[in-house]
Amino acid sequence: MSAIAYLNFDGIAEQAIEFYSEALSALEVKIVKFGDIPQDPNYPMPENELNMVMESSIEFAGGKIMMSDILPSMKAVTGELVKGNNILISLVIDDKQKLEQYFNSLSLGGYVTMSLSNYPWSSCFGTLVDKFGVNWKFNSDADQFLDNVISNKQ
Repeated sequence: MSAIAYLNFDGIAEQAIEFYSEALSALEVKIVKFGDIPQDPNYPMPENELNMVMESSIEFAGGKIMMSDILPSMKAVTGELVKGNNILISLVIDDKQKLEQYFNSLSLGGYVTMSLSNYPWSSCFGTLVDKFGVNWKFNSDADQFLDNVISNKQ
């Protein structure tokens, strides 16, 4: 089983896909736009929405992120998109060199909240907010930390 972070954007999903694909050295990128699927002639979509991203996925180093745009015509149902800290993507990778590469790439245009460094809970941990306002956490040994703390509690 895997958990996949899903990010919604307000008409800039394609820009985010391009950025994340490059920053994470994507192995595979899939994009479907609303105009790529058959339209209901009784309810035609506005022209400006046809080029928006309906569904996408970026696969990289064993991970996957999915993204889409929230259609302006759907905001009455979905509500307005609000940037916030309620979504965080956690990358747990043993390869510290790869972790550092991703950290440096994703920090471009954003800001680092905790430098990638050795901490009591991890030999390589850091956090940042990327240029799209998405929070990222990097950890080389999250599983070992959890296992150690849990086994010491018993």
